Amino acid sequence: MRKLSRRGVLSGAVVLSLPAHADDRPLRIVVGFPPGSGIDTIARLIADRMRGSLGRPVVVDNKPGAAGIVANMAVKSAPPDGNTLLLTPLGQMTIFPIAYSKLDYDPLKDYAPVAHVADFQMGLGVGSNVPARTLAEYVALARKGGEYANFASVSVGSLPHFFGLLFARTAGIELTHVPYKGAAPVIQALIAGEIPAAVLPIADLNMLTQSGKARILATTGAKRSSHHPDVPTFKESGYDIEGLAWYALFAPAATPTAIVDSLARAAIDAVHQPDVVERLAALDVEVTGLGPAELAAIQRADYDKWAPVIRASGFKAD
Repeated sequence: MRKLSRRGVLSGAVVLSLPAHADDRPLRIVVGFPPGSGIDTIARLIADRMRGSLGRPVVVDNKPGAAGIVANMAVKSAPPDGNTLLLTPLGQMTIFPIAYSKLDYDPLKDYAPVAHVADFQMGLGVGSNVPARTLAEYVALARKGGEYANFASVSVGSLPHFFGLLFARTAGIELTHVPYKGAAPVIQALIAGEIPAAVLPIADLNMLTQSGKARILATTGAKRSSHHPDVPTFKESGYDIEGLAWYALFAPAATPTAIVDSLARAAIDAVHQPDVVERLAALDVEVTGLGPAELAAIQRADYDKWAPVIRASGFKAD
């Protein structure tokens, strides 16, 4: 759990002051993934609570495409008037600038950090048809090559993609990345046996493991998932790697500080509501609720962490 600063924690008794710009136009929370995904669920929870505190309509605007880049571009070009926010995972705001040589946005310059919403772990899951019950058994299968040496993720250049490559390098095996357009197609592919393994947020793997259609062999956090206490971490399995992902809100660059702060207060208050904390915990997502300064520092730290991994892989998305 991340350490919260005074700015990052809000009491339910805080009265949210609205900037002068507020009107009846909807506040759009743009999400670069389709409805039904884990991030979409989180966006709708936040929108529902912010609607009440801001006293204005708040809607989720799904703009899937190009691994989230479509959504990022939409928010980059939106007026900086406090009517548009981007809810995005870590990858699009830290990894993409390194993985894409022709990216049409700069995560550090084209957006104003608003709020760090939550942290989450990922897991390496395998389909029920894969004869591996442990990470060591999967490594042995993958080392032989063939179909077992393939793994899927939600998109090219995503954190799950690079965590898979980091794992392969650490384990001394060759894995071929198979990108899909979102978690839902990956899950369908695992069920159908089209792909043997995938690195996904645990929230996306939960329903598969509950139904017995997939198994999680290892999780990426520093500690075990509270929902899967019997599943070891990668480190416990003998591979000294970990990776914590996150969701965060950003506004277009040049959005006035007063507006950013108002939206940050509303968002942080929203995710700290007890029912939201409970709902996200059920998805294996841990609420953080940190403000603009904290988010900016986390974004920079993760950029510095993953840059060497991506460059060492030699991967370029374009």
